[in-house]
Amino acid sequence: MSALEDLIEHLSRLPSIGPKTASRLAYHLIKTDNGYNKLLGEEIATIQDKIFPCSICGSFTETDPCPICTSSSRDHSTICVVEQPQDVVTLLSSGVYDGMFHVLGGAISPIDGIGVDQLNFAKLIKRLKEGSFKELIIATNPTEEGDTTALYLRQILKDSDIQITRLASGLPIGGDIEYADKITVARSLRGRIKF
Repeated sequence: MSALEDLIEHLSRLPSIGPKTASRLAYHLIKTDNGYNKLLGEEIATIQDKIFPCSICGSFTETDPCPICTSSSRDHSTICVVEQPQDVVTLLSSGVYDGMFHVLGGAISPIDGIGVDQLNFAKLIKRLKEGSFKELIIATNPTEEGDTTALYLRQILKDSDIQITRLASGLPIGGDIEYADKITVARSLRGRIKF
């Protein structure tokens, strides 16, 4: 296998990058300034040293705990449970939500071998017991796995005094929060309902 074929193969393993896009990217990198390629390579090689999960909420951060968890201006009585760190960024970009977050690290999916033990439920329960949360917003994706995760959360918190809500309509069924536009996310947050 040639160096070009190796590069195309590695690029095509990235999410949403097929062989044709990987090939276009590879040819672009060949024609690009060598300094840029070296800088890009260094950034990729060191990204996991610079950005890591927050020890409290699980969102990606460069400091531990993250700025959201340590902010005194945020609402510490509301916690929004999401599947992935990128969901935090999407919800923040709506400009509507000012509470805390908790990243599960995925959704329950027995077919994919992802059960309760593979996700951050235990850490969430601990946070709820130690904190003074009044509302928990379930912001899992409107997919079969997201719905299963939401139902599991409702079940394990049924005897809790915390009000449980779920994002309202506005997010497309079968879609991911990460790809929703700001207006749709804002409407979903404003119109959330008791779950």
